[in-house]
Amino acid sequence: MISFDSDYLEGCLPEILEAFQKTNFEQTPGYGKDIYCDEARDIIREACEAPEADVHFLVGGTQTNATVIASLLKPYQGVICADTGHINVHETGAVEHTGHKVLAIPNTDGKISAAQIREVLDAHYSDPCAEHTVQPAMVYISFPTELGTIYSKEEMRAISKVCRVAGIPLFVDGARLGYGLASPGCDLTLPDIASLADVFYIGGTKQGALFGECIVFRNSLLSKDFRYSIKQNGGMLAKGRLLGIQFAELFRDGLYFRAAKHAVELAQLLKSSLKEKGYSFLVDCPSNQQFPILKNDDVARLHELFGFEDWTKIDGEHTAVRFCTSWATTREAVDALLSEL
Repeated sequence: MISFDSDYLEGCLPEILEAFQKTNFEQTPGYGKDIYCDEARDIIREACEAPEADVHFLVGGTQTNATVIASLLKPYQGVICADTGHINVHETGAVEHTGHKVLAIPNTDGKISAAQIREVLDAHYSDPCAEHTVQPAMVYISFPTELGTIYSKEEMRAISKVCRVAGIPLFVDGARLGYGLASPGCDLTLPDIASLADVFYIGGTKQGALFGECIVFRNSLLSKDFRYSIKQNGGMLAKGRLLGIQFAELFRDGLYFRAAKHAVELAQLLKSSLKEKGYSFLVDCPSNQQFPILKNDDVARLHELFGFEDWTKIDGEHTAVRFCTSWATTREAVDALLSEL
């Protein structure tokens, strides 16, 4: 069966496997204090055009989100995010488990706006009983969003400005960051993200690594003692070099962006072909996720041949589904899906 369920179904890029093999019998210090993690940090700083950035590596996205948020918030503070945000709907309450409330607000195609964030902050601080409620003290957004949509530079600048005026950090979940940056019409670059976010992460798990996420703090004052938080939350990998090796390879000679571009191009081929066939979509997605609306009978038939996710019911006869391409998806797989459709 060909699967379009997600973008982390395959192992990793061949270059990473080769690097693991070459370094397999080397002895290095643990916990990310090795030459490969140091090399990866330098490469990431250069790619972000942020020489002073503080760079850390963790294993997975949920662990990364919960650890970053817990480290930056006081016990009485919460994080603003879209009601469709990953930390709100798909992480089993991991953020709340650390003691911090997720302050979810309505989304538009997966996104929230600077005006909405300002309204939340104004409502809290104009409330005479503000100290009886959770204080909004961070903003979390995903790039791309859970619906595969992307923020424009103008939108990101506006959100960043609201956060900086309020003195709260902007945290960008970049589990699929490369796929967003490779999207047609995206006017943001990695250095733009690094300059507008206070902290963000570069996803590896969904973008060609065997596992791993790379956290970048623009302001090292925010990351003071962050390694204590990593350890306390079970994220300090003893064989830390395995993370450094992967991110050094991903960002060597543009491999990360080439792999992302491949996935996005196939997703856009799928979208344009389905539009030509008369299909409509839940959202207009420019990245590697597509949400066509299918007849329920067709959904059942396709599940016999392909793996994909039933996203949401549209009405009694139609369902929006998600097809997700990855760095490893082949043109032949997309053509087979299109042939059935």
